[in-house]
Amino acid sequence: MQIITCFKVVPEEQDITINSNGDLSFDRAKLAISNYDINAIEAGTQLVEAHGGTLVGISAGAASIDESKLKKSVLSRGPESLYLVADNSLADMDTHQTATVLKTAIDKVGQFDLILCGEGSADLYAQQVGVQLGQLLNLPTINSVSRITIDGKNVIVERTLENEVEILESSLPAVLSVTSDINVPRIPSMKQILAAGKKAAITWNTADLGLHQAIKSVENLETKAPQQAERKQDILEGDSDEAVKKFLEKIIKELK
Repeated sequence: MQIITCFKVVPEEQDITINSNGDLSFDRAKLAISNYDINAIEAGTQLVEAHGGTLVGISAGAASIDESKLKKSVLSRGPESLYLVADNSLADMDTHQTATVLKTAIDKVGQFDLILCGEGSADLYAQQVGVQLGQLLNLPTINSVSRITIDGKNVIVERTLENEVEILESSLPAVLSVTSDINVPRIPSMKQILAAGKKAAITWNTADLGLHQAIKSVENLETKAPQQAERKQDILEGDSDEAVKKFLEKIIKELK
């Protein structure tokens, strides 16, 4: 089984600071794999362990994602090889542009049986790249996947909904977006980290994929942190009719 896992590189959340004017500062933020995509990588690794085959990682973004430590972090989690589309023109892509670049990279990589994506990214969490990628590839696409079972040339998945578990079956190849409930990602061992340095990591730019004119960056005009609002707290004790009446009166007064 040939599996491709798509992942996004994002700034570490705890390293993002807020300037006095409300602007977000990423100056001290290190790059990391999006948490949701770590689950997708782990899901691909477990499927290869169970059924054999190979796992490939693919990502697209600014030139800064072509970083040795970051590549080892991905490869130590199971993928046998890694392909990065690293170009500063890809720094501010929307979801459709991201899906377009990933689709072009996947076409260049070649044959596959299954593509895995995280449900959303840790920075924007738009939850659109997986479904748009499936549309561009013209493949069966399922999101919100919490369990995957391979049955010959078909894949059976579970989707945990609000009040029920939905079971769907699809032919392969297919594109699946997995939730964080699908597994608990394992921490790579020292042996796996050392072995990651010997695995293949190939970097392309947009010209290598013929995308230098097809992709235009989105212009980010402004990103502001929300203003802190003062929270009011008024506690009413008791469950008598009188206490409930006072509670309603306070709510009505605040809503006016």
